[in-house]
Amino acid sequence: MKKLFLSGVLLAVWAIAQGPAQAASFDCTLKTLAPDEKAICANRDLNDADVQMVTTLNLLSGLMMMGGRGALWDDQAAWLKQRQACGGDIACIRKAYASRLNALQGIYDGLNKPL
Repeated sequence: MKKLFLSGVLLAVWAIAQGPAQAASFDCTLKTLAPDEKAICANRDLNDADVQMVTTLNLLSGLMMMGGRGALWDDQAAWLKQRQACGGDIACIRKAYASRLNALQGIYDGLNKPL
C-alpha cells in the first residue's frame, strides 16, 4: 500500500519541533486531560500515532471537496469517541490509531490523483 509521503515528512518535522508536552491534537500540559489523552502523552509511540493521524487527516482534508471534507470530519468525531472509550488502555488506543490510520490511508488511495 502506497504511503502518504508528505504525511511522513510533516510527521517528522512536527515531531522534531514539538516538546514532550505536546501531542498533535491536544496540549499534554492541561490538568483536564481525559484518561486516553494522559496515556497518549505518556507513551511516545501513541503520541507519534496521534501526530501521524492528525497530519494525515489535515492533508486529506485539504485534498477533498467540501462534502467529502465534512464526512471526513464526521468520521473523525466518531472515531474520537471510540478512542476515548479505551480510557487509559494503551493496547486499545494503539489498536484505535492503527484502525484510523488504515482507514485514512484507504481514503487517500481512493482519491483521484492527476499523476
